[in-house]
Amino acid sequence: QVQLVESGGGLVQPGDSLRVSCAASGFTFSSYAMSWVRQAPGKGLEWVSSINSDGSVTDYVSSVKGRFTISRDNAKNTLYLQMNQLKPEDTAVYYCEKGPVRGQGTQVTVSS
Repeated sequence: QVQLVESGGGLVQPGDSLRVSCAASGFTFSSYAMSWVRQAPGKGLEWVSSINSDGSVTDYVSSVKGRFTISRDNAKNTLYLQMNQLKPEDTAVYYCEKGPVRGQGTQVTVSS
């Protein structure tokens, strides 16, 4: 079955960088587009970024454009989200998604 396991979250200060990862298994990772979504405290899910199957096409929500970079390593079945210039409003649980399937999430907290 499809399994997505996020890691790499933590507590950072505003302006810091962090990279979260998603290890995928149970399907042919290189054949599918993938996405990152996040859920801030007390709010609903927000789409953050998507990448196509070979990594050649990416898209971002406007609030993270220029700061976040989505990428993938199909040889390692792993999805990444590099987050730079983090802001307190980026605080959320970050999930990777394949269609309707989502991992357990990794907490990112940006606070001074």
